[in-house]
Amino acid sequence: MEIGSKIKELRIAKGLTQEELADRAELSKGFISQLERDLTSPSIATLADILQCLGISVAEFFAGDSDEQVVFRSDDYFEKEDMELDSKIEWIIPNAQKNMMEPIRLTLKAGGETYPDNPHEGEEFGYVLKGEVTIHLGKQTFAARAGESFYYKPEKKHYISSRRGARLIWVSTPPSF
Repeated sequence: MEIGSKIKELRIAKGLTQEELADRAELSKGFISQLERDLTSPSIATLADILQCLGISVAEFFAGDSDEQVVFRSDDYFEKEDMELDSKIEWIIPNAQKNMMEPIRLTLKAGGETYPDNPHEGEEFGYVLKGEVTIHLGKQTFAARAGESFYYKPEKKHYISSRRGARLIWVSTPPSF
């Protein structure tokens, strides 16, 4: 296995420069450059530090690509019911918080709403599968019905509600659930 090229792929996928990775791992840019060209080998401790900065474990790094689950079924989902907000969230891609986006399936019962979320960086996208929702962004509200989608930058306090109940796919980056 060429460790260097795999580290380079991960670094680029995370949008980091060699210098940014070196700073996070407390190494020199030159070392990262040599490592990516397979001119040097890291100690296990150094490799673990680099991989931690890239958001991957040593075990995941050395696991074959074929071990990665691609298709997820309902029995793979992790769900949480919130009786207070009368809603249910199903994480439809388990462990998605390690990814750039975290898709969930949200079921809002009549009168249900999501937790109000403070402004943060990122993007949020949704597709309404059934019913109708109201997207609350600061003091503005927007309606979306089945078959419609929505997208916004969560720069203001925000949440979603439904008077009659709804089911939707909601994707957020970075993961915030």
